[in-house]
Amino acid sequence: MTGIVRWCLGHKRLVVGFWIVLTLAGMASANRASKALSQEYSIPGSESYQTNAAISREFGNGGAGAPLVVVVTLPAGTSAGSQAVRTALGGIAERIEHAVPHIRVASFASTGDAAFASRDGRTTFVIAYPPPEPGSYGQSPEAAKEAAAALRGVIVAGAPVYLTGLNELSSSTGQKGGFGLLAEALTGGLGALIVLAFVFASFLAVVPLLTALASIMTSFLIVWGLANVTAVSSIVEYLIALVGLGIAIDYTLLVVVRWREEQAGGHHGDEAIVRTMTTAGRAVVFSGTAVAIGLLALVALPVPFLRSVGYGGLLIPVISVAVTMTLLPVILATIGHRLDWPHIRTDERASRSWTRWASLVVRRRWIAAACAVIVLGLLVAEATTLTLGAADGNPNTISQHGSAKTGLIALEHSGIGSGALTPIEILTPRSDAANLAGALSRLPGVQGATDPAAASWHEGAAAIVDVFTHNNTGAALAAVRNTAHALGTGIRVGGIDAANRDFISAVYGSFPLMIVLISILTFVLLARAFRSLLLPAKAVVLNVLSVAAAWGALTLIWQKGCGSQALWGIPASGSIPSWLPVIVFAVLFGISMDYEVFILARTREEYDATGSTDTAVIRGIGRTGRLVTSAALILSLTFLSMSTAPSTVVKMMATGLGAGIILDATIIRTLLVPAALSLFGSWNWKLPAQAARTLRLPAPRPAIEPAPSIDSAQGR
Repeated sequence: MTGIVRWCLGHKRLVVGFWIVLTLAGMASANRASKALSQEYSIPGSESYQTNAAISREFGNGGAGAPLVVVVTLPAGTSAGSQAVRTALGGIAERIEHAVPHIRVASFASTGDAAFASRDGRTTFVIAYPPPEPGSYGQSPEAAKEAAAALRGVIVAGAPVYLTGLNELSSSTGQKGGFGLLAEALTGGLGALIVLAFVFASFLAVVPLLTALASIMTSFLIVWGLANVTAVSSIVEYLIALVGLGIAIDYTLLVVVRWREEQAGGHHGDEAIVRTMTTAGRAVVFSGTAVAIGLLALVALPVPFLRSVGYGGLLIPVISVAVTMTLLPVILATIGHRLDWPHIRTDERASRSWTRWASLVVRRRWIAAACAVIVLGLLVAEATTLTLGAADGNPNTISQHGSAKTGLIALEHSGIGSGALTPIEILTPRSDAANLAGALSRLPGVQGATDPAAASWHEGAAAIVDVFTHNNTGAALAAVRNTAHALGTGIRVGGIDAANRDFISAVYGSFPLMIVLISILTFVLLARAFRSLLLPAKAVVLNVLSVAAAWGALTLIWQKGCGSQALWGIPASGSIPSWLPVIVFAVLFGISMDYEVFILARTREEYDATGSTDTAVIRGIGRTGRLVTSAALILSLTFLSMSTAPSTVVKMMATGLGAGIILDATIIRTLLVPAALSLFGSWNWKLPAQAARTLRLPAPRPAIEPAPSIDSAQGR
């Protein structure tokens, strides 16, 4: 590590030029990188995946693609069965078919199936599957525009028609990526600048933002290249903007604070930088490795999209560490002193307020631990009620305004339900289609099933049967699957909802394996870093507890609506997108380990110098408390800015991660961690000889001086 730092200090222009080139190239490629990312959530090998692929291949539409849904609520006294209404519905289908070639359409007019009408006959809908457009991840944005234009001004029996669907609801929110996403990250960066100005009380506040800019832009550049080789999930761009900004600032903050501390201790020039990087730099490397492990462990799940998040997200901490270890020392060596003005705050002494806080926690360790455990226990209890829902979120929370939302409300108020937006698509032999549709129509939770006679619904000996459930419940899907499979071995069940259920089964069936893998790798890493067995075990347990508490907050705020309605005007979602808890776990586990490493690295230093656990805790928190809380506040501001994005799912992700960061930095790192360290005392630092040999480490050396009292610790 020392050799790398000295080489960078000896080749300043080369290092700066290298990162400038990568940053500018990343800025130029950010929008193209965003467009190159994938939104595929399927599980290869599952029944839904094979069925959807076959439908898309043989029919050129449908399967995993969401349909367009045209909804109309007729005036009182008028029903979908009247000849005038059926003629008008047929006209709607003709308009759509003329506007969008190769589209598959069905309605009450073409089938006569009660599945397309409410019980009172006043609300009816037309289903239309457009062919997917290249580069749109199975979606058809242009087809939706053409259909909307074709239906403009159309009325049925004096009633307006509304075009809705999953994609139409999302489009009405104005979701964006690329530069739009970077603009939101910039908003978080401006909030970070305010916090950094308070922390440094000098122009050094801009340095973390410079390193964050280099890290984020370089990450976009490399992800763009990776996306041209293999599919990379679109979630990675949010991780780059959210996590990339946060951890880049965290690492820079840690190093700059230690650099100022070294200078206050009488070390200057390259010597101060080298000493800083051998302590704080070492913590950055371990911390970055922990974040990388949290994301890389996603490759253990049998889901291509999550695996892509794993190896795509892995780049974020790796690049942030690289920038911190190479570019940051050069910045400090060249312009660090000029930026460190007016330097109002001294770094000779630990923070008095945090030292007093740590002393209070140590003195009242049982009370502190109990309070933290109660708060976390309540949130973990809430997490046990978390319900997994559709990957795109509950249709009712995707959009709150517009014609697409009006159409959805009409479906729900009529009793048809939101299931019409995501029909179960069944690929069946043509000879079995009528019997299958009749049997499925009688199932509980099903609005109806249809086997349209139109040619677009048949291909050779195969036919498609669509099933409309009321609310896409797991019980309704299970009943449809069981009934369909019982009627014939050649019948296969697909559609968006079936794919989501297969996703949940595959991901959460393997989720314990991912947790075990992350825990083992993290334990070994920290055991080597801190020469202890208890410290890494405690860190792993507390990190899992931290993530579970974040899940609890996510459940309270969104699933139960305790905050979503008041803050964003969005009602309780009733469920959480199926992929979100996994992403929250992978990201928070790594970032939480950041703070753990920051605190324990300094506490270990102080223990080696004093031999007193309580003194080490007080001095460690006194030196790192402001750092950890400032880093958490910065990251929380980043997530807060991202929660203003139009997409409800992005709001959920930002809220879950932000709440997790705040809980971890306050309840766990500045309350439970110091209390637990004090309670365990000397057991924290024990490393049996056999374990030391296994880890290839020397046994811990004894303290070099008698243990000072708590009071003397406060004076440092």
